[in-house]
Amino acid sequence: MHFRAAFVLPIRFCHRGSLILMSFSTFGLCPELLRALREKGYVKPTAIQQAAIPAVLQGRDVLGAAQTGSGKTAAFGLPLLQQLASTPALPPGRTPRPVQALVLVPTRELAAQVGETVVNLARYLPRRIKVAVLFGGVSINPQMLALRGGADLVVATPGRLIDLVAQNALKLAHVQTLVLDEADRLLDMGFGDELAQILGLLPARRQNLFFSATFPPAIEGLAHRLLHDPLRIRAEPPGDEAQTGAAGKAPAIAQRAIEVDAPRRTQLLRHLIQTEKWTRVLVFVATKHAAETVADKLRKAGLEAEPFHGELSQGKRQQVLMDFKASTVKIVVATDVAARGIDIALLPVVVNYDLPRSAVDYIHRIGRTGRAGGSGMAISFVSAGTDAHFRVIEKRQSYVILREQIPGFEAVEAMTLSVTDPQGTGGIKGKRPSKKDKLRAEDEAKRVDQPSDIEPGL
Repeated sequence: MHFRAAFVLPIRFCHRGSLILMSFSTFGLCPELLRALREKGYVKPTAIQQAAIPAVLQGRDVLGAAQTGSGKTAAFGLPLLQQLASTPALPPGRTPRPVQALVLVPTRELAAQVGETVVNLARYLPRRIKVAVLFGGVSINPQMLALRGGADLVVATPGRLIDLVAQNALKLAHVQTLVLDEADRLLDMGFGDELAQILGLLPARRQNLFFSATFPPAIEGLAHRLLHDPLRIRAEPPGDEAQTGAAGKAPAIAQRAIEVDAPRRTQLLRHLIQTEKWTRVLVFVATKHAAETVADKLRKAGLEAEPFHGELSQGKRQQVLMDFKASTVKIVVATDVAARGIDIALLPVVVNYDLPRSAVDYIHRIGRTGRAGGSGMAISFVSAGTDAHFRVIEKRQSYVILREQIPGFEAVEAMTLSVTDPQGTGGIKGKRPSKKDKLRAEDEAKRVDQPSDIEPGL
């Protein structure tokens, strides 16, 4: 596997409206990969794939931003498999295989999903590519056994990878390509120290590929330190991720905002499920307690619902996802653990029962629907207490959503800015009032509430 070519022609990424359609065969991929693509129904490469695959094959570092469901896994998986397939096999009896490609992901579900996609793409290659998928929440012993004899490509969450390295189950000294998938989430979930430790175990000379739907300052800084002359790809202009379809002609995700008093959200959710005849719906809440409570109330109303959060066992989480994909379970009530990397084909509706803390998380949540060029609907419940926050989300994505009220569920509480949130930040992450701001607001509120010593008109 090679690293960076000395001279690489720049890849010009066209705007969606003028994007030149091509087939996967134009990339020079081997016939076995093309066969796997055909069987999976992949006919034309997506925008991120058109830009990234040639660059990765040339050995360039890549900083790729694209909407969720746009095909990022195949964008790095196909060229990695092509490179691994062209690497001479080890002589018989020589073990273990050195890990040549490492893909780091933030969640167990994303690790399993990426691993499954890569294995399916590699199934017809003449040289068997060994893929190891490593994540926590399950026993480490089967994963140690799976690593006997080494692996060509490893997909892992940071914590479990470090545990296995500490037990000498694998070494990272021969990694030639590092992929950070959902790179922003890796830092947002507190993997900064683990990531630094892993980077210290990798060879200094390697190819680096960063893929995500968003690139906040922390990731931009990391990319600046680690990437060498990267090709920067933005498959969707900022703010348009959830509003524009794959062809740029029509909205992929219809966004709705329904005003409702907070105590009546569960009743409204049940009403919408029944009257709009949703076949499946993913409902986002703020806490595991809310996930359990809302799912329980829906079950008592005769609806098939399951909670999904980080404190469930890995087996239970996998079973809920399998049942949801098979439509055995119609409603999943989830925390943000389901906001990244969960790929549910043809999921028609996402509901923000509780609004996310940040506008970035809002994009990732609603990106569970309308995937891979499909269409979907995202509904947000907005109450008086969350009105200001939702306005910030609208501002950040440069898209104002018309407010609705459902007959029988009209909001009674006024939608006004809070005295403690005069700027309308709504508690969004990174924009919360400081302690001094809160104290000043409280003093102002006291002055407003106190009666004046001067009679009106004097």
